[in-house]
Parts: sequence; C-alpha cells; structure tokens
Amino acid sequence: MPEASGPTADVRAAASRRIRLPHTTAAVPIARALIRTALTEIGPEAADRPDRDTAELLTAELVANAVEHTAGRGPIELVVELLPGRGGCQIEVHDSEPARPDELICPDPGTEIDPWQEHGRGLFLIRALSSDCGHRPTAHGKAVWFTLPGIPAQRRPGP
Repeated sequence: MPEASGPTADVRAAASRRIRLPHTTAAVPIARALIRTALTEIGPEAADRPDRDTAELLTAELVANAVEHTAGRGPIELVVELLPGRGGCQIEVHDSEPARPDELICPDPGTEIDPWQEHGRGLFLIRALSSDCGHRPTAHGKAVWFTLPGIPAQRRPGP
C-alpha cells in the first residue's frame, strides 16, 4: 500500500491510503480533514460517494478511542479505501493495543445504551450508522474498521 506523505496526500492516485497520525488528541481533527478531503476528491459527480459527514464522525470516534486507549504506545494509522466497484468506502484505524473493542460487538436487541454514560456511545454510533464494522488483529495490535455505502447523487444533500 503506498505511504501518504501527509494531510495533503493525493487520494485520487490510488484507491487506498495509509496515513500515520500523531498520538495526541490533535489526531482527531487531522483525521476528519483527511477523510473530508479524500471523499471530496472523488468528485461531486461520483455516482456512489459515501456521506462525508458520517465518515468524518465515525472516523473521529475511532481515532479518539485509539488515542485514549493506547496511552501513547505505538503509532496510530488511518487507512482509507475507496470501493469503486461497490461504491462507498472502508475506513480503518490501526493502533498498538491488541485487545478488542468489546462495545463493537452488537449487544442483544433488547439492550439499551445509557445516553448519560460518558463512554460507549461512539462505538454504538459506528454500529448504528455504518453498513458494516468490526475489528481484526494486526501484526502490531489491531485494526478497527467500518464501511459506508455510496449514496446515489440524486439522494445526496448539497455540497
């Protein structure tokens, strides 16, 4: 996979990019900007571009979790893969913590999320707003991912 040189990396050149993020809370707005840029560069005329706002929100949740739960150990990487054949995208956040994010496992249908609790809503949002999500071990920790479907141009909100 080609290595991106920074926040202004050209995502049109490849269907996939891997970007190393700082292991600080500054990674969250950087990741949001990278996602917006990547999905905007697909072009407004793209038949099945995923919703940028949803992609930004869910990416921010994954990056914030990686920063919070890895305590400065190892790199955090953002992987954006455009799915041209199916439309949409898959976004992954890699971190050095091998433990799986338990809240990503869908709870029993009768389980309610407490809106007043401080933690756990981010992964609930990922489950609720993505078309698929999960996690997998990597050689140096884990990757947590989600996919978003493409939205036909006639159903997308304006710029």
